[in-house]
Amino acid sequence: MDTSNKVILTVACTGAWPQKSDTPYIPLTPQEEADEIVRCADAGASIAHIHVRDDAFKASMDFDKFAETVRLVRARSNIVLNLTTSGGLGLSDEVRMRPFQELRPEMASFDAGTMNWAHTTIFENSPSFLEKLAVSMAECKVTPEFEIFDAGMIYNVLYYIKKGLITHRPHFQFVLGAPGGMTAEVKNMMFLHEVCEDNLGSNFTWSALGIGKGHLPIIYAALALGGHVRVGMEDNIFYRKGQLAKSNVEFVERVRRTVTEIEKTIATPDETRSILGLHVDSPAIA
Repeated sequence: MDTSNKVILTVACTGAWPQKSDTPYIPLTPQEEADEIVRCADAGASIAHIHVRDDAFKASMDFDKFAETVRLVRARSNIVLNLTTSGGLGLSDEVRMRPFQELRPEMASFDAGTMNWAHTTIFENSPSFLEKLAVSMAECKVTPEFEIFDAGMIYNVLYYIKKGLITHRPHFQFVLGAPGGMTAEVKNMMFLHEVCEDNLGSNFTWSALGIGKGHLPIIYAALALGGHVRVGMEDNIFYRKGQLAKSNVEFVERVRRTVTEIEKTIATPDETRSILGLHVDSPAIA
């Protein structure tokens, strides 16, 4: 299967922060999110990055909400599933890992370091948790997506590779524009890509996203450099300045049009599994 001309498109429909008061179009319940993911898959999305909310619609790692969302999506779609391990602050390691351990999606997020979040709190990913996360993901045959908020997090991943805890070819998600992380500027994305190349050669894959107003420049630059991309209301609720997106599908369709214009195509879920070397015997696959 020739996948050299394929672009993996991840959609993050819900995230941890937007509320209906921010945008009436954000999907918050398992049914709303599953419906939105299926629509995005039908529009061409390759991967769904999933957060869930509690009954008050706050950030959550509620296992039952994950289980219901996964069940509802899998009944209707073959899209690759990527479950977050960071659906809230101050949670135990066990709570953060249980969804991927029991539901066995193809992928789960691996936030590769601790950072100050929004200059008000600490987004903690301790060394002990990251080691535990790497070991458990390998045991569960769940591929980590390494979320990179600054360059030091790449070196954390390199450390765990050297230590032998990470043996799968790494897939990086450059998360740019988070308050407390690197800003959503093209020069920052290019620097992160260069760090990966200097240390890994071509033995990695990567994707990028820009939060807020930086989302379009990062998308276009990532595509120009041969990377993959992520869109969705987790990162940005506006389709353009002053105009709320009415659906995550709008973001997916825009990237699909852009990719077509540069004479590439969006990777199907199965092509994505091939590109990233995902385990295909996951019980999360219908």
